[in-house]
Amino acid sequence: MEIKFYEYIEAEPDEIFLALTNPFTIELWSDTTAKMDANVGTEFELWDGDITGKNLEVVENEKLVQEWYFDDLPEPSIVTIKLHKDKTGTSVEVKHTNIPEEAFENIDEGWRKYYIGAIKRFFEEDL
Repeated sequence: MEIKFYEYIEAEPDEIFLALTNPFTIELWSDTTAKMDANVGTEFELWDGDITGKNLEVVENEKLVQEWYFDDLPEPSIVTIKLHKDKTGTSVEVKHTNIPEEAFENIDEGWRKYYIGAIKRFFEEDL
């Protein structure tokens, strides 16, 4: 199963990139510890290990491609986040492929509410 959506955030691409890859910034918007950096090959943990995976491709301030680990998947579950500069902010494009059917609803809600939604609230709460 696959998720693809766009979210507009009133922040610059470099600010959002930091929110995706800097563990200290991740902790600010997620309120949990994170193991992450902006290097290819980094194995990461978000939400105290609820999400784990590896960075496959990193293009600073533009794109992050990750494999998310799920047990017993024949094909890897791939997340691609692209940052598109817009007039006063950034259009964030999220594509997540090969999501296990039993996890689909939780992952879809998680992306929109707790991951990208939380980053949006982090940058826009004072607007």
